[in-house]
Amino acid sequence: MIVPITRFRKRRNNAICAAITLPALLASVASVHAQTAADLAAATPPAHAVWLETTDISQMQAGWGAPAVDKTIDGHPLTLKGTVFPHGVGTHAPSSFHVLLHGGATRFSAVVGADDETQGHEASVTFQVVVDDKTVAQTPVLRPGDAPQLISVDLTGAKDLLLKVGDGGDGISFDHADWGGAAITLASDASPKPEAYVIPQTPPRLVIPTPDPKPAIHGPRITGVTPGHPFLFRIPATGDGPLTFSAKNLPAGLTLSSGTGIITGALTAAGTTDVTLTVRGAKGTATRTLTIIGGDKKVAQTPPMGWNSWNVWGTSVTEERVKASADQMLQSGLAGHGYGYINIDDAWEAGRDADGKIQTNEKFPDIKALGDYIHGLGLRFGIYSSPGTKTCGGYTASYQHEQQDADSYAAWGVDYLKYDWCSYEDVAKGDHSLPSLQKPYLVMSDALSKVNRDIVFSFCQYGMGDVWKWGAETGGNSWRTTGDIQDNWGSLHDIYTHQAGHEVYAGPGHWNDPDMLMVGIVGFGNTHPTHLKPNEQILHMSMWCLLSSPLLIGCDMTRLDPFTLALLSNDEALDINQDPLGKPAARVTTADDKDVWARPLFDGTHAVGLVNGTDEPATITARWSDLGVKGKQPVRDLWLHKDLGAFADSYSVEVPAHGCVLLKIGKSK
Repeated sequence: MIVPITRFRKRRNNAICAAITLPALLASVASVHAQTAADLAAATPPAHAVWLETTDISQMQAGWGAPAVDKTIDGHPLTLKGTVFPHGVGTHAPSSFHVLLHGGATRFSAVVGADDETQGHEASVTFQVVVDDKTVAQTPVLRPGDAPQLISVDLTGAKDLLLKVGDGGDGISFDHADWGGAAITLASDASPKPEAYVIPQTPPRLVIPTPDPKPAIHGPRITGVTPGHPFLFRIPATGDGPLTFSAKNLPAGLTLSSGTGIITGALTAAGTTDVTLTVRGAKGTATRTLTIIGGDKKVAQTPPMGWNSWNVWGTSVTEERVKASADQMLQSGLAGHGYGYINIDDAWEAGRDADGKIQTNEKFPDIKALGDYIHGLGLRFGIYSSPGTKTCGGYTASYQHEQQDADSYAAWGVDYLKYDWCSYEDVAKGDHSLPSLQKPYLVMSDALSKVNRDIVFSFCQYGMGDVWKWGAETGGNSWRTTGDIQDNWGSLHDIYTHQAGHEVYAGPGHWNDPDMLMVGIVGFGNTHPTHLKPNEQILHMSMWCLLSSPLLIGCDMTRLDPFTLALLSNDEALDINQDPLGKPAARVTTADDKDVWARPLFDGTHAVGLVNGTDEPATITARWSDLGVKGKQPVRDLWLHKDLGAFADSYSVEVPAHGCVLLKIGKSK
């Protein structure tokens, strides 16, 4: 039962002290009376009841931050339309919490809504209560200032209680959700106490292979550049060294360093050229074709792969940390698997000189030299700004200096620009019409088109206005489809489940971006191992490869453990991401949070992800009819690096909770 609460009377201590005009709420079993909002705002629990927070709230998932006991997600008193609840749980959409009841409870009650601290923001949340796999309560979308809702549901004889918070269908920005005064009433004081369900942690479904000593070429099979603009491409290769490189049919204007595998120069003419690359090592020789396209706006033919500073360093990024990351890209071997960008995020800026030219702060004393250093390694150099007056971190942004900044970036050798909406909200003044959303990106796109180098243009505006539908025509090479990712299951689950349908808008040169990778040591300056469990990380990497997402590592490159390296360097998975056909995966079936995602590949095979978003292992089936193939098909498991045999019509496998089995189905041409 859900009842809107329309009138509160409060004492100075903010506790509700008077009866509220509500219908009588009676339990349907054993005549147990439901708690009223007044009961739930008291300092002590109702008779025979325990507060929800007495269970292990650390098991609650949230889309941002960590759920808090008796506080909001931001650490403030739980407040719904002016009423403070001394007990309860503050969380952030999307959120879920599974409680084991052992048949000893009779009722769950809570007052729910978007916390008052979200006033002035476009927050929206929904609350759902599921008892023994049946939804028994669902609120409408609740926004800041809306009347909170009293939820009261019968639990008599129930085994499981699942509490969920949704994002209201418009993203998770500021979706601070309160379970105010949440209480579970027991049949008696002797009843077994509720306890948080702990998701079973099975070993990661992944085999770390022994490095192959034979030479191999990896990464993109196609790349594009504007004739006359600087060209830089490091041939990604692995194998026992020393490695030497050669190329047949290089276009005019390009040269290859045989010792480093770095191709530089500038195309003299437009056109498409197939180049035969060869790498030789101590254990043999490997060849591969690289297609080079010369023409206007031909960058990002495959999703960019590299590293970005934000998810690990936040505003504490420094030149030394960026250089160390670039060095480690080579020393770890990840450059040999196709990672090529080193991107500085926010916190490099330091105002403007008398002529309005953007300056760097003391952490980056010579940014041109830093760019040269990165280029000297055969890697590309990225930077960050905002179309507003300030960046997200409060630093100088590009508003009304777009061409000046584009000229500076070109002079510094920048190859990639992440452009973050942030304070442009103050310029737009709440106008989220399509022309308003497009305007700042059109302005910077025009500025970038006038400089003498190719700069990948990455929109960071969180998916507003269905950016995937218009990002390409506005000059974007990629665009964020979501809010910022966090290193927790709630965030990851919300992001990947909301990508369905976006795939039709992406392809070579323009990609959906569900944000950066959250594996390894992360933390936005407060570093720690990712809170994503190993199988969640496997799902994360699998989905980003299936979706043709930019693969920007967000961790401390100097502390890469074997598991993280295995995740990031699986060439069979990376080949899906970098497939030259450029057709991101679609969700072909879904049922009860168990999905099948699939995409065709250039060699005639299909990549398939069996994705289990539930809290228990589950058997999931890929059916050939859903993929558009017939007859017996060979199946290969890409995380186990194992051929499984040929199967007629379908293939089924048990997938770990919060896990993914990544398959390649069919025979290459």
